[in-house]
Amino acid sequence: MVTSLTAVERVIAAYSLAVLPGLVLIMACFWLARTDTDPLLRIVMLVLGFILIRDGMTPAGLWDFGLVNGVVPWIRMTDNAAILMMLGAASLLLVALTLADKTLRALIWWGKFNLSTLALGIIGAILVVAPLFVLTAGQPLETRGGAVALSVIPALAFMTLCGNLFEEVLFRGYFQGRLLKAMSPARAAVLSGLFFAACHAYLATTVTEVGWPLLAFTLWEGLICAFLRMRRGVIPAALAHGLAIFLLSSGLI
Repeated sequence: MVTSLTAVERVIAAYSLAVLPGLVLIMACFWLARTDTDPLLRIVMLVLGFILIRDGMTPAGLWDFGLVNGVVPWIRMTDNAAILMMLGAASLLLVALTLADKTLRALIWWGKFNLSTLALGIIGAILVVAPLFVLTAGQPLETRGGAVALSVIPALAFMTLCGNLFEEVLFRGYFQGRLLKAMSPARAAVLSGLFFAACHAYLATTVTEVGWPLLAFTLWEGLICAFLRMRRGVIPAALAHGLAIFLLSSGLI
C-alpha cells in the first residue's frame, strides 16, 4: 500500500530535487578532474557544491535570516528536529566521502583533540559572537529571531557542529591546506578568511536580503577560524565555527 509522504519527507524531497541538477554537474567536473595532481580544481568544485547545498536551504525554508536594527544578523534553523538530524548526518557523510580522496586528505592538519584544543574552540566561538552580543544587548528576543524550543536544542547542536565541520574541512582543511603550498601561513590564513566571506556573497545579497552585515560577520568568523587552523589545526576551527553558529541560532545570544 502506498502511503502519503510526511511533512519531513516532502521538505527533504523538494530540497533534494532542487539542488540535484547542479550537484550532478559539479560532481561531473570533480570526477573529470580526479587525475589532476593539483587538487585546487577539485577543492573549488567542492566549495561550489557546498554553496549550492547551503544556499538552497533558504528557499526550502530550512533556515531564516534577519537583522537587528538593520546591522546585526540573526539566524534561525528549522524547528523540526528530524530534519536537523538528517542535515547533520548528511554533513558527516560528505566529510567522509571527500576524505576518501587521499590527495585532499593529505592537505588536512587536524591538530590534537585535547582540553586545550577544546578551550581554544570555545574561546574562538565566544570571540565570533561577542560583537553581536554587545550590539544586541537589551534587545528583546523577538527582534533577534525569537525563542527556540528546548526540545530542538540537542538536534540543533548536532546539526550546527556537524554541518560546520564539513564547512571547515573544505575551507580550512582543503583550501587553506592547499594555499600553504604557495604562500606563508599568515597570508594563507587571511586569504582563507576572505575567500570564506566571499563565498557568502550570494547568500547575503541575492538569496537573502541581509546584505553587508552578513559579509562582515562571516569575514570576522572566517579570520578567527583561519588563524585557529594556522596555530592549532582544523579541530579548534571547527569547534569555534560550530559552537558560534549554535549560540547564534539557538537564541542564547
